[in-house]
Amino acid sequence: MAFIHRTTMSPGKLELLTGWLPKQSWYAGTGGTPDLVNAGGFRLDDPEGAVGIEFMVVVDSAGPEPVAYLVPLGYRDAALEGVPEEALIGTSEHGVLGTRWVYDGAHDPVVLAQLSALLRGEADPQQQSVSDTPDPTVTVHGAGGDGEPGVRINRVLRAGEDEQPSSAHLVAGWTRPDGTAARGVFAVVAPQ
Repeated sequence: MAFIHRTTMSPGKLELLTGWLPKQSWYAGTGGTPDLVNAGGFRLDDPEGAVGIEFMVVVDSAGPEPVAYLVPLGYRDAALEGVPEEALIGTSEHGVLGTRWVYDGAHDPVVLAQLSALLRGEADPQQQSVSDTPDPTVTVHGAGGDGEPGVRINRVLRAGEDEQPSSAHLVAGWTRPDGTAARGVFAVVAPQ
């Protein structure tokens, strides 16, 4: 189980995402600077203990309607080779661990392997901010199949579990700006 350090990161995650998010093709904002808040998420453990894995939901309230985004994050102690340059969200100084390279988890092989393991029922979601604490609100529906399935990550989240796909999928929650809870499909096993 991953240990969550009670320390700071500089720049912080929201600062890094504020600069990175508008450059993404799936960003739904109107071109201004995002107004982001951490609205939820969970963690997965790297079996090797080398990569921090977090699935973070941020809500951008800069536009006429708030938009929730899912950003999987991979925290590493060195640059990741063989990924596109835009996969690097940025670097940050961690108060305990030193310099962290923060990657878009959609390009990080360890993050994707653990997400696939979760969809197969072989990994357990953990609370976002508490060490060694399972998160029972993160649920997998349907069978994940054998091997390494392809996975589609829903970047722009939509509330509602009624749009559930027929293949294995991951459902979790976040908090809207008005304080109400929302749940939706975070990721889906995609046909290969």
